[in-house]
Amino acid sequence: MKTRLLKISPAAFIIFSWISAGLQAQEIKSSSGYEPHIGQQGKDVVWVPTPQELVDKMLEIAKVTPDDYVMDLGSGDGRTVITAAKMGATALGVEYNPDMVSLSRENAAREGVSEKAQFIKADLYETDLSKATVITMFLLPEINLKLRPRLLDLKPGTRIVSNTFTMGEWKPDLEVTTEENWNSWNTAFLWIIPAKVGGNWKMDNGDLVLNQEFQYFTGTYKSGNRISDVSEGKIKGDSISFVINGNVYEGQVSGNAMSGTYVNNSKGTKTGWSAKR
Repeated sequence: MKTRLLKISPAAFIIFSWISAGLQAQEIKSSSGYEPHIGQQGKDVVWVPTPQELVDKMLEIAKVTPDDYVMDLGSGDGRTVITAAKMGATALGVEYNPDMVSLSRENAAREGVSEKAQFIKADLYETDLSKATVITMFLLPEINLKLRPRLLDLKPGTRIVSNTFTMGEWKPDLEVTTEENWNSWNTAFLWIIPAKVGGNWKMDNGDLVLNQEFQYFTGTYKSGNRISDVSEGKIKGDSISFVINGNVYEGQVSGNAMSGTYVNNSKGTKTGWSAKR
């Protein structure tokens, strides 16, 4: 079962009121008698559950497979982690409340996925995220922004999915909504961590200077005395595409090297290209 947390503030209290009016938590007692309640106090936030339909949608747009390592930040009662494990993925829930961690482990055992679904008591700000190929979360915008620099340092191609809240000026690669409408809390956003391509590159026949802003970039290409604009720059994981003088370049980024092919707009031919920095 998926749970999420909202920071205690006047605005968050109003938001919580909206959700609690439209959602019902599946409250299950642990063997110790612990029973979570919507709105209960957490370390920085209060607990609010996410409907299963939205959990399913979040994992769907992340294209989770058995090859993935899913990390859920603020995992609550464990529903996202358990759902990912049922899809064959290895999944880890990061939760500060030890009672919720114990409850999540019992829920995973009940669903028969204890080997795939693990839970730890930890602070999400201090947790190593480097193993994740997919990260899911339902946190407030200011928490997303605090995490954003760490997320952008993850391996290119890592998928980040957030329930409802965005990442500021970092635009999502995909936005979807579920068919149900829980007081507008039915939206999921997907970001794919882009390779870092900003800076100076030496191409086969010239110099490339790129200015990157998240998954988009602009720049210039200088060949001899001619300087051309780089336009329509886009990075999706380690895949890159851009346009120079009407020629469409596509390729892959691998650290300080990238290569691919481009289509000559005037001749209609495809030619290889490469660049290093």
